[in-house]
Amino acid sequence: MGPKRKHSEINGSIDHALVAPAAFSDSYEAKLERDKCDYSRRINLDEARSGRAPRKVRIYTDGIYDLFHFGHAKEFLQAKTLFPNAYLIVGICNDDLTHSKKGLTVMNEDERYEAVRHCRYVDEIVKDAPWSLDEEYLRKHKIDFVAHDELPYTTGSGQDVYAHIKAMGMFVSTERTEGVSTSDLIARIVKNYDEYVGRNLQRGMPREEMNVSYLNAKKFEIQEKVKELKEKGKSVIDRIDERRHGIVEKWENRSRELILNFLQLFGREGRLSSIWNEGKDRIKNALSPPGSPGGSNHEDDFRSETESPLPKRHRIFEEEQQEFSDDEDGEALKIVNGKAD
Repeated sequence: MGPKRKHSEINGSIDHALVAPAAFSDSYEAKLERDKCDYSRRINLDEARSGRAPRKVRIYTDGIYDLFHFGHAKEFLQAKTLFPNAYLIVGICNDDLTHSKKGLTVMNEDERYEAVRHCRYVDEIVKDAPWSLDEEYLRKHKIDFVAHDELPYTTGSGQDVYAHIKAMGMFVSTERTEGVSTSDLIARIVKNYDEYVGRNLQRGMPREEMNVSYLNAKKFEIQEKVKELKEKGKSVIDRIDERRHGIVEKWENRSRELILNFLQLFGREGRLSSIWNEGKDRIKNALSPPGSPGGSNHEDDFRSETESPLPKRHRIFEEEQQEFSDDEDGEALKIVNGKAD
């Protein structure tokens, strides 16, 4: 008996996260669930949709599910939520059938089984699922409805493998998830093959495990070394560029500082201008005579200076001129007097 799938209660609400993977159809848990189903009471589509079904509605979907991705999970979510109280069974084809119908898979059957059974929407897994469903298979697993996308699934045969299911009224449709598929994922891997092989060789995976020849392995090794050299060269160039930007930034900051200091020293409002103006004021004060007690200004001082007596040498010059004039007048008088005599 495998581990049971449970509900856990968190903060008074029901958390529906599962604590164990989905059961295989041959497990005790799956058989117990199947035995509880009264398949003699068939459920029609109206009952299932309205929620009036007297038991769980058993929905079946199938596929390969190679490289299990979110598109597969969304398919299961759609199928699980088609009806209230649904029980989802997923059938997975084995390797032999898959390889004969669709070709080589990336994952083997056991890996595909395990990938799908760990999806939370899945209740039960059927191994070795058939390519086409018959009445016996439907009764064995007590399947009420089969879910798949609406497009005919022919795989090259020209006949829809779900045609008879649709005719029986047991088919319900889901929608494909655009933008993702197993084929797309494989195409991405093929497109970047060299990158992935080189990465795995670097991680120590033997080339034989990847079916890589000796020459190709050496080619990938050289490519990785060239790539490494390119990255180192780019790193060196980036560091040089960072240093260059740093030097230019420092020079710009220093030049702004020098210009500011120059203006503070030599500018119109700089320190030298202030010192010069202070010096001129001191020289003027030193050369100018002291002001009068009455507080006269320089204009009054200038006026008083212009109105003051002439200097001494000017007075002497004027006295001599006066004496010379007096002497001339005396001599002239004597001459006049003598003639008169």
